[in-house]
Amino acid sequence: MSRYRPPRPAGTPLITPEGDARLRAELHELWHVRRPQVTQSVSEAAAQGDRSENAEYTYGKKMLREIDSRVRFLSKRLEKLKVVSDKPSDPNKVYFGAWVTIEDDNGEQARYRIVGPDELDLKQGLISIDSPLARALLGKELDAEVLVHSPSGEKTCYIVAIDYP
Repeated sequence: MSRYRPPRPAGTPLITPEGDARLRAELHELWHVRRPQVTQSVSEAAAQGDRSENAEYTYGKKMLREIDSRVRFLSKRLEKLKVVSDKPSDPNKVYFGAWVTIEDDNGEQARYRIVGPDELDLKQGLISIDSPLARALLGKELDAEVLVHSPSGEKTCYIVAIDYP
């Protein structure tokens, strides 16, 4: 049995200015705050003697590997991302970065912002531009009927409001 896993598709290389700032802040925090702290604790644990049975040393080394992995990922990803800060020429249509309020057939409303895949956070209403809902909304106008093809089936919704920050 092989352990090979094909690489995941990278997703759309777009990001909002807020998302870019958040990723850069995370990179700064990891590289300039967390990594020096963990390095210090690892060196203190190494000074205690036998490293083979030293749990603090082993755990610290594992944390360093995880931090370094995330720093490498963020550094490479930030190089490839394009920050989209311009407002579209037609603010009555849904484009990247828009806050969209939709209403379903039951009259329930939901508000989402279309962002890059690196900013995805459903609790804050941020949906990826690669999601089925965002793909269905892109390019549509206010009061348009939208048919969303999702894994759970087809749903119809209506665009009630479009805002750009």
